[in-house]
Amino acid sequence: MSTEQLIELPRDNVFRSAPAFELRAAPDPDAGDQAAGLPTLTGRFAVFDTWTEIDSWIEGRFLERIAPGAFRKTFSENRAGIRVLFQHGHDPQVGDKPLGPIDVLREDDVGAYYEVPLLDTSYVRDLLPGLRAGLYGASFRFRVVREDIVQPDSASTGNPDRLPERTIREAKVMEFGPVTFPAYPDATAGVRSLTDEVLARRLDRGRRSEHAAPRAPAARHPRRPDHLNRKDTKQWHL
Repeated sequence: MSTEQLIELPRDNVFRSAPAFELRAAPDPDAGDQAAGLPTLTGRFAVFDTWTEIDSWIEGRFLERIAPGAFRKTFSENRAGIRVLFQHGHDPQVGDKPLGPIDVLREDDVGAYYEVPLLDTSYVRDLLPGLRAGLYGASFRFRVVREDIVQPDSASTGNPDRLPERTIREAKVMEFGPVTFPAYPDATAGVRSLTDEVLARRLDRGRRSEHAAPRAPAARHPRRPDHLNRKDTKQWHL
């Protein structure tokens, strides 16, 4: 297997499907907790050491896995900058309003574990029926900081097409949370590429906005009054 990293793969604004989240019941309202009555979003947005085939017209086709320790630095140094958003912050109604503060964020033996008590706001309550019914998937956005990419010399059972194999050693997470994209059946076993779908939806929204926006009327110079057209009105500079 060749270890020369001659293949370049996209590293910025990468989107991946995440394992399904869970809603944990809120504390007893009598406990006086500010989040009483609203549940806690909990789960893992990434699973370690699971090969997944990425087949993307933007990113290409390759195998990918996330190594243990890939999130250690971003959790330590960038935790305050990570947000929990709905639809990656591009929902027309919710926008980039956070769904809740990150109470727990750590790596465990399985992957990247989180606990997010949901905020008691109208836009979060609007999402609760869908969250409780399991109608939303989950995904996260990140930037690849360190990676290993190898090209197998021969086919194998796990890689019969000799696809490039990327191991993400360090990733900077920007945000994660529920999305309306359908969840993949085996999402609990790994991650999937959502980069194409996310960007396609953004382009579609941009086209719709462009067609819907009324065009501003062309600027026209106001007609000059007749008395300003006289030759003796040199003091006017119109």
